[in-house]
Amino acid sequence: MRRKRKNNSKKIIIVSIFFIFVWVFGFYLYTTYQNIEIDQNNYTVERQQSTIKEQTVENIEEKSTNIADMIEETTQKVVGISKLKNTGSSIFTNSEESELGLGTGFIVTQDGYIVSNSHVTGEKYSKCYITLENGTNYEGTVMWADSDLDISIVKINAKNLPYVDFGDSDSIRVGESVYAIGNPIGFEFRRTVTSGIISAKNRTIKLEEENKSSYMTDLIQTDATINPGNSGGPLILANGEVIGINTVKITTAEGIGFAIPINIIKPIIESFKNTGTYEEATIGIYAYDKEVIPYLSGNYSRINFETGIYVAQIIKSGPADNTELKEGDIITSIDGIELNTMNDLREYIYTKKPNEEVTLKIIRGKLNKDIKLILGKK
Repeated sequence: MRRKRKNNSKKIIIVSIFFIFVWVFGFYLYTTYQNIEIDQNNYTVERQQSTIKEQTVENIEEKSTNIADMIEETTQKVVGISKLKNTGSSIFTNSEESELGLGTGFIVTQDGYIVSNSHVTGEKYSKCYITLENGTNYEGTVMWADSDLDISIVKINAKNLPYVDFGDSDSIRVGESVYAIGNPIGFEFRRTVTSGIISAKNRTIKLEEENKSSYMTDLIQTDATINPGNSGGPLILANGEVIGINTVKITTAEGIGFAIPINIIKPIIESFKNTGTYEEATIGIYAYDKEVIPYLSGNYSRINFETGIYVAQIIKSGPADNTELKEGDIITSIDGIELNTMNDLREYIYTKKPNEEVTLKIIRGKLNKDIKLILGKK
């Protein structure tokens, strides 16, 4: 009986201690919670993060608005080009593109010089017909054209025209956003804008036309949609600078278009702008860079070089004929300017005039040699 009372007393004591402990612990938590203060620094960080998110949204909206403004401004500098004169108020009629030879160009000076493709405008001194963004028509004269490059410069008699700004096509990067503007299918879709990225640089493509093969080198590849009527239109960066001239599209694949780098024609435009004329100098050779060699057959397949351009043929009675330059030489530089592509050579030659002297550095087997020659007129 005593043992039973003793056990009951122990249980009562243990239960009492447990409840006391729970009460003390609960009181401690309550008082601690009451004394907790809000960390103002943490609160400020949260506000800053919220502000950053809001600013990011605003920046995106602002960027989108800026691009729309840029596109709207640039389209005013884009023209329609036709080889055939139309009796209507504009070349942008319901006639098919094949009937009018419809293409695109863009204004590069305030007094009416326009850049396009030579297959759009025709050869030097031929006539074509230009329609401005406001619908005004002009007859244009092709002042310069190069069918190998597929570039031409047309002149119309106009003043105070809006004109494009040039970018640096040598400094573009794969992945940059670009926009193409042109007249892809005719009247209904004039000045269509498409967007994409720079997919690759320094591309070489082989063209088969009228049972003849030709090569276009050092092209900018883009996935911005380019249809036949886009030919000659500008390829532009997000800041509105033109970095290429849209030229060809591979019809057997989607999302593969090409543009000619704008840098190659800058010296010619400057000459027309400053003097109204341009005399084209030439070395008098046919040459290939290393990107073209894999496309060639015969003995060319055994040619291997890392830098420079390969002299495939010296034109008879040309500036290089009867000089120390030989077929099979590798030209690595001209007047100290390193050469890796044909466009490198063209860009430099376009800055020179006939009868000026240049120095070529060449490799011939194990021989390294400097050769001087006088440029001729093309």
